[in-house]
Amino acid sequence: MNAKNPIQEFEQEREQRISRLGNETQFKEQSRAWVEESMRQQYVYNFSWLGRPVIQNPVDMVGLQEIIWRVQPDLIIETGIAHGGSLIFLSSMLELNALNYGGAVGQVLGIDIDIRAHNKAAILEHPMARNITMIEGSSVDDSTIDQVRRFAKGKQKVMVCLDSNHTYDHVKQELQAYANLVSVGSYCIVFDTFVDDVPKDVFPDRPWGPDNNPKTAVREFVARHPQFVIDEAVHTKLMLSSAPHGFLKRIA
Repeated sequence: MNAKNPIQEFEQEREQRISRLGNETQFKEQSRAWVEESMRQQYVYNFSWLGRPVIQNPVDMVGLQEIIWRVQPDLIIETGIAHGGSLIFLSSMLELNALNYGGAVGQVLGIDIDIRAHNKAAILEHPMARNITMIEGSSVDDSTIDQVRRFAKGKQKVMVCLDSNHTYDHVKQELQAYANLVSVGSYCIVFDTFVDDVPKDVFPDRPWGPDNNPKTAVREFVARHPQFVIDEAVHTKLMLSSAPHGFLKRIA
């Protein structure tokens, strides 16, 4: 009888643990409550990546690097730039992919309606900037969408991250514009779906809230586009994610 492969055995145990988490009601509620309080405390504003502020939950960043390593995209499109830390993170992950696999370094395309001059300068001065292109304009304007589609032409493995305006209408338009660029086996990741799971007063000065947020757009999109499924295992594993049910995998 052949001995068990210890790597496969560990991976199987991990999958079993993740599957069990889906039934841990108390743990899931504790995690939801933690995410709510972390947003009240502006926890996600406390971190940087390679020197640039990154407004992301560190748990999501760990989950995202797993997906990037597995998919090996040659283009990642991200809406929402802010300080640019997320662009730097994505670019550095693609650099690591290329080092390991010996291929060309993938590209990162960032889109934002208002790229502040000081942020743009800091991004362009960063060592990871060589893989980054930025477009200033609304992510849902026809002219911006046309530029993105031209940039993506010929790419083999495309991933999309939506993290700009978090209202239902805006995310719905972004999904309509960019999801079809995602390659089979890759992901469209919709951030801040957690907004649907917390009280309105978490964001008293923002237009989004329960029933008007990225998750409401995701529900509608997935119902109408069977080529995408919510990767339940990702948010079950992460638990503390700001994007629960927001990891959409293209299967066809």
